[in-house]
Order: sequence, then C-alpha cells, then structure tokens
Amino acid sequence: MRLLSLAIASSVLLSACSGGVGDVFDTRQNAGPCPPAASIYDAARVIVLDGEGELFGNIAYTGEITGVRFRCRYADEDPIDGELEIDFAFGKGPAGTSETRSYPYFVSITRRDARVLGRTEFEITADFDGGKVDGMTETLREIRIPRVDGSISGANFEIIVGFVLTEEQLQFNRDGKRFRLDAQVDAG
Repeated sequence: MRLLSLAIASSVLLSACSGGVGDVFDTRQNAGPCPPAASIYDAARVIVLDGEGELFGNIAYTGEITGVRFRCRYADEDPIDGELEIDFAFGKGPAGTSETRSYPYFVSITRRDARVLGRTEFEITADFDGGKVDGMTETLREIRIPRVDGSISGANFEIIVGFVLTEEQLQFNRDGKRFRLDAQVDAG
C-alpha cells in the first residue's frame, strides 16, 4: 500500500491499495460535484529519444495518458474521499533496448484558481512483449481532500495528472511536435 501525504494544512492523501470509494452503506447524497480530473496537455505524453536528432529511428520509448477519471464521496462536513483511475498507453520504438520501462508521473491537487495544494510523484512500469504497445490502468485509492466546512464543494478543486518530463521533452510537447508511425519520408 502506498500512502503519501501532500502538503496541505491537514493533508491530501493518495494511495494505491485495495478498497473502494466511501462506505457502501452510506446513502447520503454528495454535498456537491466531484472535482474534475484530467491530464495536463503539455505533460500528457512523453517521447524518449536515444541518438542524435528528432528522428523516428531514435525513438526509444513513448507514453501517453489516454484517460483520467475520479470518483468521490462526501457529505456534510466530511472530506472528499475518492479514487483516481489513469489510463496509459506505452510504446517501444526502434531505439528501445529493454523489454520494460518505468515512467514517472505526477498527481496534483489544485484549487480552481490554479494554486497547487499538493503534488505527489508515482512511477508506472510498462512491459513490452516483443515491442508491442502496452496499455494499462493505474488506480490510486483513498484520495482525501480536506474541506474547511460543508460549504466547500468538490467543484473548488481539480486533479491534474501528467508525466514528469525533462525540459527538452516539455519543449518538444509545447512545440506541438509528434511522431506519426504512418508518416512517410518524401524521397524528393
């Protein structure tokens, strides 16, 4: 079980363990909507190059966050308790030499005004069987976002997910660069 604490006055807890959202016998209606969860565009994909230049032949590994879902439960004065599911797709390119690759990623809890309340880094390992694309879903359970009182809705928070990138990888994404496997080289 991974149990972490993000730096907030009380705490925002993230863990990856068995269990589900809230008490199955709790029939109270949520006090408000769950916080929205999404991947941040600039960090939703990663391309690891091995070699000189941004060439298809130099692609070692790729990763993409393809989906993010957050389910929560809270009522009265309770904190927001929930679980986060993140869908990943991974690929191994011509320059990849290992059948496994670890990808660091982060989960941030923010206020809707974009102030980061806490950030925690995790790592997921992809297994490439003969170089094929590997897709998987990571579930982080027991996420807890404290509320000052019952008037604070989940709509006041956001959950942001992304890969931990180098400055070069971040700039590659910000420049809108992509590799298309079906692209052809013009011989002209």
